[in-house]
Amino acid sequence: MFFPLTIRDFLDRATTVYPDRVAIVDEPDQPAAPWGSISYAELGRRARSQAATLDDLGVPVGARVAVVSQNSARLLTSFFGVCGWGRVLVPVNFRLTPAEIGYIVRHSGAEVLMVDPTLRGVLDDIECEHTFVLGQDDDRIWSSTSEPRSWAADETATATVNYTSGTTARPKGVQMTHRNLWVNASVFGWQASVDDRDVYLHTLPLFHVNGWGHPFAVTGMGGRHIIIRQIDGAEILRRIAEHDVTYLCAAPAVVATILDAAETWEGEIPGRDRVRVIVAGAPPPTRTIERVRRDLGWEFIQIYGLTETAPLLTMSRMRAEWDGLEPAEQARLLGRAGAPALGVRLKTDDDGEVLARSNHNLHGYWDNPEATAEALADDWFHTGDGGIVQDGYLTIADRKKDVIITGGENVSSIEVEDALMSHPAVREAAVIGIPDDKWGELVTALVVADGGVSAAELIAHCREQLAGYKCPKKVEFRDELVRTATGKLQKFKLREPYWRGHGRQVH
Repeated sequence: MFFPLTIRDFLDRATTVYPDRVAIVDEPDQPAAPWGSISYAELGRRARSQAATLDDLGVPVGARVAVVSQNSARLLTSFFGVCGWGRVLVPVNFRLTPAEIGYIVRHSGAEVLMVDPTLRGVLDDIECEHTFVLGQDDDRIWSSTSEPRSWAADETATATVNYTSGTTARPKGVQMTHRNLWVNASVFGWQASVDDRDVYLHTLPLFHVNGWGHPFAVTGMGGRHIIIRQIDGAEILRRIAEHDVTYLCAAPAVVATILDAAETWEGEIPGRDRVRVIVAGAPPPTRTIERVRRDLGWEFIQIYGLTETAPLLTMSRMRAEWDGLEPAEQARLLGRAGAPALGVRLKTDDDGEVLARSNHNLHGYWDNPEATAEALADDWFHTGDGGIVQDGYLTIADRKKDVIITGGENVSSIEVEDALMSHPAVREAAVIGIPDDKWGELVTALVVADGGVSAAELIAHCREQLAGYKCPKKVEFRDELVRTATGKLQKFKLREPYWRGHGRQVH
């Protein structure tokens, strides 16, 4: 028997097995009236209502619905209300500028655009057939009492398109099928020990690789979702204490804020010997891993993956063979990217690039067949990361793509360079990532410019065109930039002085 795997499977199980259990505790401090605590039965009702509203609007199966929002119960519900009945969710990074959001809406061909109340101004600049402000327009989105039209479920259909910054100035839309997302969530949930006693804190933005699949994994197991809107270390600790949180996902920068807050926390650290934190985005320093385990008393788990892999490729988690080792050695071992997840196959090519095969690699890039063919050449996904596989474990040693990962977010060096070069005083610019304990990598601009322009002016100029996290945090002026005989920038030479003494060229 063949039965298609779809996103709605996770919701259907939760509403069948755990209808009266609290599903979501919404963020209490937000511009739209919070939903408070809602049950799985109510989550199912609202998802069906949203799907029926899309029916009434004439939005067909396969149409794209873009949502630009910080973490909220409304956004979490939309994963099911949109994808569960055959439409395609496009979760957009709320930190982007209106121009960047507009590009994604146009490129994806979205027929519906829903935005956070704080971002309602973007609707003035973006044309879309149907537009809504979350909270303000709830009676238009979630008030239908009709049953949504049935969908002939297809696991090969696109469920989400997630835009990622990479090696080009324009973001690429990563097409994830229902099968991609189903397998990722199931394998990730299993290997991360997700069960019906879990309380999950959404410190990870839901737009980011679909919250790494945990909206689905937690829902399918009947766990509780705790929504947090603003990331603050002390507030994270308070939420953990208040809701008996058992796990969360975070970039190293978020972990750093928690560790900072723990230094002044009064009393026992919340979640000691209970919480597990899953970290990805960049390999954290070994001392950070040691502090998480010692100072917080939390289990540390590291994964490696990309938007294009849904994201799980590898996981590094404590194993019985390491129990007798010293904590420092355990932390070193946990600092590796990890062993392949179930169903994932890894290898490195002759240039040391990590290649991956799995059931949750992307279907392709939206409306970009050339990039798709390049990324999936020879039926392997080309990660763009350099690495070493030893004793079954992957260690990431270098980033071959022209991309910087800062605070867990991808930044295209080319995009930042384009912004810098649009300033009349800039003659040459190279953007690189340099190691930083808080952000992982710091966006740094090396600039050849006419006299009179300051670093502050160039950063402000970039802010007019780019989201804040993409802008240089540091600008250094040079007389010239190292180039090859053919005029190509030699970024590895530009990066080398900053990374000297580091065992690998990522941080």
